[in-house]
Formats: sequence, C-alpha cells, structure tokens
Amino acid sequence: MISAKVICDSISPSRVRLTTLELHYHRFVHSEMMTHRMFSRNASSSRAIPVDRMIKQVKENPAMPIHWGKNQAGMQAREEIECPTLAQDVWKYASELAVDRAYELKDLDTHKQIVNRVLEPFQWIKVIVTATEWDNFFKLRLHKDAQPEMMVLAEHMKKAMDESIPVELHPGEWHLPYVDLADFDDSGDPITEALKCSAARCARISFLNHDNSTPNIEKDIKLADMLLAAGHMSPWEHIATPMEFAKDTFELAWENGVTHKDRGNNFWSSNFRGYIMYRNLLCT
Repeated sequence: MISAKVICDSISPSRVRLTTLELHYHRFVHSEMMTHRMFSRNASSSRAIPVDRMIKQVKENPAMPIHWGKNQAGMQAREEIECPTLAQDVWKYASELAVDRAYELKDLDTHKQIVNRVLEPFQWIKVIVTATEWDNFFKLRLHKDAQPEMMVLAEHMKKAMDESIPVELHPGEWHLPYVDLADFDDSGDPITEALKCSAARCARISFLNHDNSTPNIEKDIKLADMLLAAGHMSPWEHIATPMEFAKDTFELAWENGVTHKDRGNNFWSSNFRGYIMYRNLLCT
C-alpha cells in the first residue's frame, strides 16, 4: 500500500526542478515526513474523514509494520524477531480493539476529531508534497538506518521522480497540480480559475476526496474562495511560477513573492528555490 505518484513536474529556465508527488504510506511515520521543512504538504486529516470510512479502512486493511525488528539498543532494529507472524497477529488484534473502542466513542456521539485518533496507529495517510529540494530527504531516508517504512516510501518516491520527465516552464507559466489548462479554454479568466481549482484539489486531500470522479470547476472555485476567506493557505503553496531572475545580480529590485536569498545569491520564495510560491503572492 506504500505508493508515490508524480502529479506535476516542472523545470525552470534556470534548470531548477519543482515536483509535486501524491504519496500513500503508514500514518505512524508521518511525523518523520513532517521533519523535512523544505517540503510543502497537505495530508488526509483525522479531523475531516468520517468515522465510518476510517473504521472500514482499519478493519479491512490496517497499516502494519513491514519489518518486525528485534529489540536492541539504539534506534535501528536490523535483525528481525523469530516469530514475525505472531507479531502480525498481535498487531491485528490491537487494531480490532481500537475499532471496538472507536465504535464505543461514536455511540457516545463523540466527534470524529476524537474518535479517529484511536485508530491512527493503524491508518494509512495520503499526502501531497511539493518541493525543489530533495537531496537531504533522499540522503536520510534511503539510508540503511532509516525506519523501514520510510525507506520503502523514499524508494517509491525516487523511482517515480526518476521516471518522470519535467515540463519546462517560463516565468508567468504555472505549476498546477491536478489541473489541465485545456479544461479552461472556454473560461473568461482561465489562469485565475485554474489557480483556484489547483488549490482546491490539493486541499481535498484532507477529506480523501480524490476519487477519480470528474472534477467540478464551479465547486472547486467555491472551495478555493472559502479557503482564502478562512485563511487556509497551505493548499496554495503547491502552485508556483519560475522567477524572472533566479539569482541576485545586485542591479534589480526583488520580484514580488521573493522572501530571501542564500549565500549563493539564489532567490527563494519560502521553501522554493527559483520559483515564486503563489501563497506568497496572495499574502502580499
């Protein structure tokens, strides 16, 4: 059930690559993914997904360790225990107990943001990740010392990126996850609508609503407007356009949306190098 799929892949005239991946992995290693601060992320949410749907997933396909490491000093467990099948049975029984407790909390009319927490050790999570900087992630997570579930995820991510061919973008052209600009040919304002639809579709990961149904542009625009009005800005981070000038020449004013530069005089927009993150344009 661990998977990685490239959703949108772009490369700028300065040869900086910006990639969006849709990931599916064990909920119990999500905190490790969250340590990588160069990533923009949105994830399926325990606060948003209905209890019955979460219980169904845990009952039918509980997330389970892929390596049953033997107890030893340190963070790594290279050797596996002698009876991994018995350990799997214990883990499965624990998931059944969690489901029973979740039903009891549901019967008490407890909100899903509480009930679903009981199920989290056995959940899968779907995550959208967008970044220009991947080297540190792969250095750490493809290492033999990484937690096995994270290492397998990193292997899937690396393979997906190696097999993807990025599309060249120029300043003013947009990296738009889940959007095909051809769908907006009849629009009076195709770029604005495409930007909103991309953000809305990235946000829908929170509800696990990526069900391969035909997108509804009108509903997506409405959701995007609601996100802006409520100050939910993270879905807008996955959208970006290449900078006119990726390095500081000390002759021109910084572009709108540039947040800082590094010691190599590379311009950044938050965690994106060489691209203007659309969130930063909205915030300014």
